[in-house]
Amino acid sequence: MSDDSVLFLAADEVAALLQGQEAAVLQAVQQAYETHGRGDSLMPHSTCLRFPGGPDRMMALPAYLGGRFAVAGVKWIASFPGNPGRGLERASGLVVLSSMTTGRPTVIVEGSVVSATRTAASAALAARVLHGATPSPGVGLLGCGVINLATLRFLRHLWPALEPVIVYDLSAARAARFAARCTAVFERVHVHIVSDPRALLERVSLLSIATTAMEPHLDDLHDGPLRTVLHLSLRDIAPAVIARSDNVVDDADHVCRAETSLHLAERLLGHRQFIRCALAAILTGEEPAKPAHDVLTIFSPFGLGILDLAVAQLVYERAVAGGQGRRLPFAATTAA
Repeated sequence: MSDDSVLFLAADEVAALLQGQEAAVLQAVQQAYETHGRGDSLMPHSTCLRFPGGPDRMMALPAYLGGRFAVAGVKWIASFPGNPGRGLERASGLVVLSSMTTGRPTVIVEGSVVSATRTAASAALAARVLHGATPSPGVGLLGCGVINLATLRFLRHLWPALEPVIVYDLSAARAARFAARCTAVFERVHVHIVSDPRALLERVSLLSIATTAMEPHLDDLHDGPLRTVLHLSLRDIAPAVIARSDNVVDDADHVCRAETSLHLAERLLGHRQFIRCALAAILTGEEPAKPAHDVLTIFSPFGLGILDLAVAQLVYERAVAGGQGRRLPFAATTAA
């Protein structure tokens, strides 16, 4: 492609390009993790811009992903928890991919759809290797937002017969809207809303947590049938619970930051030995899925920028092949 223009893909275009591409996304995310596990990636720590007096934040995640991807770029994403009250999604952002030859941007992709998709795909990938067989009875979703809806989409791709879906949210109205959305989107699914999170934890073996919590609020996960927890929002589980569990992460250096539950556990214990391994080590067979069948394993993914690159590149390739998106001029200057 010529470097005199950049392709722009809006949210609806990104969503359409990813529709029905669960298998391709899962493959891209797995290969990205494995490439990172081999050390063929670069990921400086994310830069977080927090604003005084509230939870609003903006983050920049630059990254390079080698292997078959050979791509570099940056994700810029904002999280404003008050947005749903304004009729807007909580997260918004962009992913920019750049030419590895000239450094010029090649594509600007709406980032919130990419972010939700890669988060959900990484969660489902972890569930597949950590949990194994189809979860029984069904799956629990703590938090009824975009991320858990996308996660359910990928879980049902892996396990088409997965049900029931048992959900809890602080907002009963949001839980009701979520249940209605699930019924409209997925075939043959029964959604049960519970009014207390304990009722959720006591009924499922697989749980996905995707909330806007900024501090731990789950003090005990071991007294029940839970075997696998997808801790996507990273700040829900008390550090003492983390310390007692089998912990798998995407990258220890990245996840033990920014007051996550694992960061708090590291402070509590003075070490990171409670983290057994990274998911990549399980994917490549270096580590077992679980140390024992009935152990509680918590997967805590920081959300690596390389995953955004992998999914954005898939979107870009499909857009180019289908002639989709808008070309924007990129002004060239003559070098002095």
